[in-house]
Amino acid sequence: MSHTFSEQTHRNLLARIPRRTGREIADWMRTVEEGPSLVRLEERISWLRGAHELTYGHAKAIIHEYDLRRAARRLL
Repeated sequence: MSHTFSEQTHRNLLARIPRRTGREIADWMRTVEEGPSLVRLEERISWLRGAHELTYGHAKAIIHEYDLRRAARRLL
């Protein structure tokens, strides 16, 4: 499986997550932050999927967004 979505696909997935999951993106960012310290992308996606019954696409989008925000914080 590809490890990246196009920017548009990523944004579209993020926009649908609150309606599909009943939780805002900020809630998901806290969930990932407080979750286990897994290193590999696929391990993190699998954990999120299993722990919260998400689709692969939604879990991947959440993890990717978390990584983007974390990288942006490091630049500040």
